[in-house]
Amino acid sequence: QVQLVESGGGLVQAGGSLRLSCAASGRTFSTYAMGWFRQAPGKEREFVTAIMWSGGSTTYANSVKGRFTVSRDNAKNTVYLQMNSLKPEDTAVYYCAADRGAVIRGITERATRYDYWGQGTQVTVSS
Repeated sequence: QVQLVESGGGLVQAGGSLRLSCAASGRTFSTYAMGWFRQAPGKEREFVTAIMWSGGSTTYANSVKGRFTVSRDNAKNTVYLQMNSLKPEDTAVYYCAADRGAVIRGITERATRYDYWGQGTQVTVSS
């Protein structure tokens, strides 16, 4: 049973920082890509960033480049999303996801490619 559990969301002022965590359990994720997506009210779910569990290659959405950093801790089976210089438009529910096909085709920004999802954590940035 694969489980992804996000934590670290909250309310922060514009310009502030938050670090989200995604604890993964239930299998070995060494061949997976781990992605972060977000969904704001009334909007579609959008890709934020992803990291290959093995090797650590990353990709970012243009809207977060230079502000967000994704990383992983293999020993803790945890992926992190460090979010700096937060803006009100970053307000959304943030989801962690795992893509088991990434070892073959690389990182994808398509949410439909991800096989497992966490329950989400709310991030609210006030102006």
